[in-house]
Amino acid sequence: MSGYGRLVRLFTLTGGRTEPSQDVFTLITLVTAVEHPRPTASGVLQPEHLRILRLCSRPTAVVEIAAKLDLPVSVVTIMLSDLLEAGRVAARPPVQAAPEPTSSPEVALLQKVRDGLARL
Repeated sequence: MSGYGRLVRLFTLTGGRTEPSQDVFTLITLVTAVEHPRPTASGVLQPEHLRILRLCSRPTAVVEIAAKLDLPVSVVTIMLSDLLEAGRVAARPPVQAAPEPTSSPEVALLQKVRDGLARL
């Protein structure tokens, strides 16, 4: 939370829900605001929803959205689920990089570093 404290309680942001209605978001799911969303019945978004849409003008990871909003990931995923249902955002898994040969010395060194850190 920010230094001045939060004026809105977290449960009001989620409507009292503790779980998202859709289980499509992980920490690294990329979220992008939809340029021309379909009309919704309610049409009214909370200020935090609007901040999410601004943040997602380019593909942005869920964990990055939570960090920039200073909100728990669980709250952000519920809000993202609302936006996904309303057709305001699109979600996709991150793009996987092409695998590189594992025989290069750099990869071997990185694996040794990783293994050493895991033993700590």
